[in-house]
Amino acid sequence: MKNLMNVEFHCAIVLGAKVMADGTPSPALARRVAHAATLVHSGRVAHLLMSGGAVNHPTPEAQVMRDLAMAAGIDADRIVVEDQSRNTIGNARYCAPIIVAQGWTRLLLVTDSFHLPRARLIFAHHGLKVALSGARPESVSAEWVMAHLREIPAMMKTLFRLATEKP
Repeated sequence: MKNLMNVEFHCAIVLGAKVMADGTPSPALARRVAHAATLVHSGRVAHLLMSGGAVNHPTPEAQVMRDLAMAAGIDADRIVVEDQSRNTIGNARYCAPIIVAQGWTRLLLVTDSFHLPRARLIFAHHGLKVALSGARPESVSAEWVMAHLREIPAMMKTLFRLATEKP
């Protein structure tokens, strides 16, 4: 077996998204995990850190993500789950100690492409230097365009929250 620490990235941190009322992944969640699985299969990433708690459904997003990754052929021993976070700030806060404990230094952040700038800011605020890899839908929809526009007020809210956050 190839030495997994010789890959480009020790870990891809995959940010969660909505789990539907029936427990199935939202398109965003499925898209992010599929993108991350492709990165593992291509040999660029050794491990996946699935990050997302129980937000809209009793099953944590990270558990659904782990199941999707395993269904895509990723070995369970290459997947770590962080299932406490409820938003992107929580993703960074709860992933940081896991990353330190694992000794991972080459990190790739996987989320939807519109979310990347804000997510990188949050992870940097929590002391994590990450490269970026954005998941995209197969075709552009009005929902995808609206998601980009929602990032403007979300960035403003995030800047405020980070400025007033207690360590």
